[in-house]
Amino acid sequence: MISTGGGSSAVAASAHAACARFRGTDPLITGRSRRALAAEVGFPDLGVGIPEARWMRAMTFERLVKDKAFASRVTTTTVGSLGLERPTAVVTADARVDSTKTRQLLVDAHARAVAEGAATLIHETAVPFPGFEDAEATEVKPDYVVVAPQSATQGGGSWLIVGDAKDYERVRSRIDDGRMLKGFLQVALGAEAFASWSELPSGMAVHDHGVLAVPRNAFLQPTAVVEDLHDHRLEVRMRVTERVEAAKSLRLEPEDDALAFVRHLTATFDPSTCTTCNMFVLCRDELRRSTDPANLLIELGVDPDLRPHVVGLVDGTGVVGSAPDSVVAGIRASVDGHAVRTGQLRTDPAGEPGTINVVIAKADAAALGIHGMSVQRVSAHGPGEWRTEVYEAPQSPETRLKAMRLLGSAVEDAMRAQRKANPGAPRPIHLVVPDGQTADVLTSIADNLAGVELSRLRWLRDQEQGRPMLTWDGEPATLPKPLRETARTAVSFLLEEDRARALQVRMPIIDLRTVFSRHFVAGGPAVNALRLDYAAEWARATAPIDHRAFADAIETSPYTPGARLTKERSDALHRALVGVAGRGKKRVEPDAAAYEAGVRAELGYKQEVLEAALGELTGVESSALREAYRAVEGDAQAVWRRRLSFTASDLVRFGRTYRRWRNQLVRVIEADAACHDQLLAVANPQAASDLATDAGNRQLAHATVVSVAPLVLGVESRRIVEGSKIVLLHVNDRPCVEAHRDSISLSGSFVIEGMSVGPLSRDDVGDERPRNELRWKPKHAPSVVVGDHLIVADAEWFAGTAYDRRVSIARPPADDYAAPKPTCTPQSYEQTPQDHQWCCKPHRANEAEFSDQIAERRARGELNPQAWPPVRDADGFEVSPGGLPQGDAGDRPSQAPPVDLTLDDVE
Repeated sequence: MISTGGGSSAVAASAHAACARFRGTDPLITGRSRRALAAEVGFPDLGVGIPEARWMRAMTFERLVKDKAFASRVTTTTVGSLGLERPTAVVTADARVDSTKTRQLLVDAHARAVAEGAATLIHETAVPFPGFEDAEATEVKPDYVVVAPQSATQGGGSWLIVGDAKDYERVRSRIDDGRMLKGFLQVALGAEAFASWSELPSGMAVHDHGVLAVPRNAFLQPTAVVEDLHDHRLEVRMRVTERVEAAKSLRLEPEDDALAFVRHLTATFDPSTCTTCNMFVLCRDELRRSTDPANLLIELGVDPDLRPHVVGLVDGTGVVGSAPDSVVAGIRASVDGHAVRTGQLRTDPAGEPGTINVVIAKADAAALGIHGMSVQRVSAHGPGEWRTEVYEAPQSPETRLKAMRLLGSAVEDAMRAQRKANPGAPRPIHLVVPDGQTADVLTSIADNLAGVELSRLRWLRDQEQGRPMLTWDGEPATLPKPLRETARTAVSFLLEEDRARALQVRMPIIDLRTVFSRHFVAGGPAVNALRLDYAAEWARATAPIDHRAFADAIETSPYTPGARLTKERSDALHRALVGVAGRGKKRVEPDAAAYEAGVRAELGYKQEVLEAALGELTGVESSALREAYRAVEGDAQAVWRRRLSFTASDLVRFGRTYRRWRNQLVRVIEADAACHDQLLAVANPQAASDLATDAGNRQLAHATVVSVAPLVLGVESRRIVEGSKIVLLHVNDRPCVEAHRDSISLSGSFVIEGMSVGPLSRDDVGDERPRNELRWKPKHAPSVVVGDHLIVADAEWFAGTAYDRRVSIARPPADDYAAPKPTCTPQSYEQTPQDHQWCCKPHRANEAEFSDQIAERRARGELNPQAWPPVRDADGFEVSPGGLPQGDAGDRPSQAPPVDLTLDDVE
């Protein structure tokens, strides 16, 4: 049988289409899957596979999609979103992955649609791969299709709408666009397969839109997302044609040497993207064994356009062309075995009083589930003891509340300590996490709990008015428990971080891995340094590190520094929690003691890594601009504390800010971006050098001291020319601002006194000298010698350079829209509602008004289950209609996923 790769092939072909080796090892050419081919040539795919908890979650979601309670919802939402007429009935059927049965069910569904106007949802369909209908080949297997009647103007037949079920996790209440793209590529291949199938019933047409069933909330309850497949189908059609044509000209015969066949295909290697290809281990091994020094650049993932400029770093010549300093540093670190310092001093507050260290163990069985969490508060007396909680029900709403109470307690203690230290202007507080996923999980939990609390306030208003408690789309609701003060503090702070994620100077949550990258450049592929334990070990090592051996050791480590677990640890914890399915002696019962010990061991490793990383950072001197960052955060958190105190707009996440609020945020975001770029350019020599090297940059440039008396610079810029006024930022990778740390004003804009600022001219240079050599006359002459390398900036980029002796960086405003003013009191809104409806109006009053508005719309027939087209529940992420089935991947013993499936098949 010919292996076509099925629906997953559409995703893989799109991701790796530029690689000749990937194209040449297509199953259509080799007659076997890439996984089987990799094992045959002696380099088996060592990918992690699917964690058992993740597999059980996928199966749980699939069962809910098939449940009658949701099958009808998915069908009607799909049909209504496409502007089709309301079906008279919804029928469900199961093809059981059989093409013959699929055809018969399609015939029946078509007849039902034409004669009765009914819609049919058919699960587990199978259809021949496009172009292989008459061959014995693996089929395309869409999870479901919807057959709906066409209107008379459309032809009077039926539409076939192809769909797939994907239990994608929602991060901060939304699904990542990249994942949705992958899902719709698979749907598009199914649509192409049905469109080319000769046995498609006459009168049935494949619709140009497709649908994905995805979880709308933490309980895996499905909702339908419809999208135009035009572009996706064009891409899939092109990839299928390429594969078929390649199979005609290239073939791996049974008598051929498979390894030699694969090796003759040229690979396009990228360590950041190739890990999802089954041939990754072989390709990496070839590069590691190569005697060509230039292949090290490929192994490290250096951009092809930059390789000619930096090959001197690996071939022994030492010649380096125009290349970003960050790329050069990564290569030097790999060759020398020592991390390279960027030259930036510390601007982050990690490890300082007012910070709270947080690590979590994410559960693969639940989108918002965590196995456990540890919290450590840093006070004026230093780091406190770690407080750890292990959760026996990762999926439970109560677990989310417990986690927020633990975090909220630490936040409240930190706030009290900061107020005690400085009652008039408390310093800001920060959460310190080992990776961005930890922040995402915590903020997603806060999103969920905030939405539940706002819905609860609306339903309380319904109770007061004698109205039934209903969800947004008119379904009966169950009143949840109130969000208590301590948990609300944590939720409110995390949502403050969510609103701040569009900003760059602010840092309510500090990603310690990102902080490390500002100070240390580790060797090996840059993607490896996305793990904090990898980056921290490079910074602390005294002996040279073999980046290959160390990367292999990290890959095989049973523990991770961040929120996600390795497959090994995920499987072990899930089995200990729910047991293992089987018969007789093969069945394994849950083991609570092993589960607790496993979670604590996982959290213990994360704590050790975070503490070690903080320890390395203590050896980095503080920057003169460290307080500037704290000042911006302090301004913003003063606003947040008023929001929290007044319970006014403190539970609004970034995606649910009001239109006027979002419009006001535009100026805040723009000012923040400008401030971030300028602070970074002034404080970080490597970042400034990268900007100066970038041909698209207009503000910064490299310069070399040609003479000292007069001071002449060779400026490497087409925009900074005669007549420009420049500021000296760095001399030989030393930030000039650090010499003026006692002359920085933070009261308004950030003003740095004593910087070297002055105009460029051709005075006393001589006409025979190159046009880029210019006389510089700064009011404060810098201490430089001939040959010094400088980084300069156009003075007009900054807010002001009065008297050619200072640099001013505009301070970004705080996001104070829809927030209580300093003059507001707790009674202000009740006394004069009209004057305070946009500042200190509490959520309680706001949601009561919203509840009344919803009731008015419902009375007009706009919001109810009978509305057509179906109402889209904007609060679906937070609340669930009462009585509907809920999914919990931990409610049954674990089962191992099929060995021939990968994460691409479920994601």
